[in-house]
Amino acid sequence: MSAARKPGISARQIAVGLAGFFAFINLYSMQSILPLLSAEFGAGAASISQIMTASTLAVALTAPFTGTVADVLGRKRVIVTAMLLLGIPTVMCALAPDLHTLVIWRFIQGLVLPPVFAVTIAYIGDEWEPHEVTSAAGVYTSGAALGGFAGRFFTGVLADLIGWRNGLMVIAALTLAGAIAMMLLLPRETKFVRSEGLIASGRQMLQHFRNGQLLATYAVGFGVLFCFVLTFTYINFRLAAPPYNLSPTWLGAIFVVYLVGSGLTPLAGRAVGRFGRRQFVIPVLFVWMGGMVLTLATPLWLVLLGLTVCAAAGLMCQTISTGFVTVTAKSGRSSAVGLYVTSFYTGGAFGAALGGVAWTIGGWPACVALLVAMMTIMMATVYFLWAGRTPPVAPTGSP
Repeated sequence: MSAARKPGISARQIAVGLAGFFAFINLYSMQSILPLLSAEFGAGAASISQIMTASTLAVALTAPFTGTVADVLGRKRVIVTAMLLLGIPTVMCALAPDLHTLVIWRFIQGLVLPPVFAVTIAYIGDEWEPHEVTSAAGVYTSGAALGGFAGRFFTGVLADLIGWRNGLMVIAALTLAGAIAMMLLLPRETKFVRSEGLIASGRQMLQHFRNGQLLATYAVGFGVLFCFVLTFTYINFRLAAPPYNLSPTWLGAIFVVYLVGSGLTPLAGRAVGRFGRRQFVIPVLFVWMGGMVLTLATPLWLVLLGLTVCAAAGLMCQTISTGFVTVTAKSGRSSAVGLYVTSFYTGGAFGAALGGVAWTIGGWPACVALLVAMMTIMMATVYFLWAGRTPPVAPTGSP
């Protein structure tokens, strides 16, 4: 039976999309206002980027342990509890008196995020049929892309209208509403096989290190967020400076490029089914690299076109990698996804940190050179270490 005919499918589609949306609206709520915060706290680009590094590093540190706990306690319970807690560090970020305190609360916020998105991906792997997983992961990724856009755009607008602190308060209130919606819409898991305990779940997690396909996919995930965080953190500093001089509202508005990516990600299932993972992802990486080079142009419309290409290509790579993890891990899916999330967000932390070094050395051109180097490594990983073709994925349209 197709997913569209299953009872409750609309509710669970909305629920997994909301999980992605509210996780990422919080994670990226401060990215578009980094130049504003740099001026307020008197910190340079490399120092202020700690706001992004702290949260992504916290996610990387806790994700696999979140997975082992979820393998014991169950999916919905962990997801909803984390959603209810997520607004607290967001409020405390709004009240932070200095940069040091703000970075600490961003770190704590990052600790709460893996139970939302890592366990949601594992839920998808459990509750959807194998041939539907890539499409379902696309729904989640679309929600995440919309959340990433909303966090950057609305925080920028709210920063201009009511101040960035009040803007974060609004996001915290929306997150609480989203947690209540998740509680009502997300069906309790029906195919979940509870682990015998934390020790058994930990053993399952260690077994994932013996799976070469998973390790290669983790490496690609590292590169994906490395490139995303570096790109969309430091492009703000370029566009906030002459000749563009964009305000926080307009810096947030450039993230409309995420909407293009979120519209395309559900089509990844069709492409994988027709071409195979490796045959499709390598051209996508070439396109991503081309988009990156476009951002070196001076006209703003060419910069935005390049960012649009980057968003679409990057989200495609993320959807395919995420879906493949849930299909490959036959047991301990939460811990398998947790390890992927750890690799993914470690990449984000390195992207923010090394991007600051590149920016200090050579501005945006140095950042682009670093990004092209990372994409080249990702391409080599896909070519040499990914399987030539995965089992066909049934074509599905946008949910």
